[in-house]
Amino acid sequence: MSTLVSPPVTLGAIRRRTTTVALLLVMVAAALVGPSVVTPRLTDSASAAVYSSCTMSRCADARAARSGWAAKGFPTSRGWYSWSGGKSNFAGGQFYNYEGQLPTNATYNEYDVYPRTQGAARDAYRIVVNRSTGVTWFSPNHYTDFYRL
Repeated sequence: MSTLVSPPVTLGAIRRRTTTVALLLVMVAAALVGPSVVTPRLTDSASAAVYSSCTMSRCADARAARSGWAAKGFPTSRGWYSWSGGKSNFAGGQFYNYEGQLPTNATYNEYDVYPRTQGAARDAYRIVVNRSTGVTWFSPNHYTDFYRL
């Protein structure tokens, strides 16, 4: 008796399926309530933007966070780390760049920008650091856009 073995499912494939399902749901909703009411915002690589510099007001916060994480040696383990002012900040571990927005053939780690009480909900502000070059990118909207610091 032979057994069937299904191919491994990658996170990229799951994200593509999720995006497809989300788009179908938006299309159904638009058909039911009218297209002007439903506006999809997908975060695939086609809608991502990468900028060579960062001049928005929150870039200063991202640079300060980069300094704080640098002082901690850019930890690679996912988890909470003590921060100044009695707060904590979260290191998210490896950022896999599945959609290929950032330069490929690099290893990246992600870090939260804003400290908070340990265990509190995380917001969308992240920095992503190239482990070999130290080049840092700021994402104010959880990987939809990237600004080089």
